[in-house]
Amino acid sequence: MAQYERDQSLGPFARLARKAPYLSKEEEYKLLEGWITKRDHRALDKLSLSHSRLVIAQALRFKSYGVPLSDLIQEGHIGLMEAANRFKLSKDVRFSTYASWWIKSFIQDYVLRNQSIVRGGTSSRQKMLFFGFKRMRAELASKHPELSEDQLHQQISNQTGANMRDIKMMSSRLGRADTSLNATLKGSETNLQLQDTLAADEPLPDEIVEVHLDSERAERRLFDAIKTLPPREQRVIRDRKLREDGVTLEALGKKLGVSKERVRQIESRAMQKLKDAMAPSQGHEANQP
Repeated sequence: MAQYERDQSLGPFARLARKAPYLSKEEEYKLLEGWITKRDHRALDKLSLSHSRLVIAQALRFKSYGVPLSDLIQEGHIGLMEAANRFKLSKDVRFSTYASWWIKSFIQDYVLRNQSIVRGGTSSRQKMLFFGFKRMRAELASKHPELSEDQLHQQISNQTGANMRDIKMMSSRLGRADTSLNATLKGSETNLQLQDTLAADEPLPDEIVEVHLDSERAERRLFDAIKTLPPREQRVIRDRKLREDGVTLEALGKKLGVSKERVRQIESRAMQKLKDAMAPSQGHEANQP
């Protein structure tokens, strides 16, 4: 009994494949000719049905990757259609031989895209590593049980030419399944979810309040210090430092009737006074509300 007939998860797929007729080389060629030259959909349907066993057999090889088998079979049929579109009637080869590569390729690409929400690489080397990693690791571990995990990874790297970073990422990817952030933690009496244990990037509420209070204190100290300055120095600081569109030295000099160099000197002297006025209070403000 064929493997697809033993697999109970297939249901109607197995019955459909079991009833599909086998085609002789001549019948196969005639159907291909009808599709390729005349776009005869009935010919394509018969060709597809007769090769459904091949599609299911390929799909079963990849069912251990956590992707629904029905999806793999559907993707395999898409690969079969692609093979029918690309087949050359001049080729002296059975269609099943040609189609096998396309079916397998489409199924593998689908697994790579859907096996995990974390997308992996799709280069030929990474693709080979993804589908061969488990087999290679099992064979090496069986032959060399004394090797550590890192040594096994190094052996796989030597065989495939993949770097150790890709090897370790693939091992991690295949060694664990995706977990929902809404999954309830085992042993939690309060239905605590995984997302509840993740550290937040934004500051905590008490840190936000502390920053807000510090900002208010600094602003209050600044304005208290400005009030101690002479009127002209207050004017320079307000126009040059506290306005969003700070006034230029030249424009402010014209308003005050002095040169822009004189305004710069007044500003420099006022800034130094503010620093001196605020510095002594910094050590005493921390305990104030």
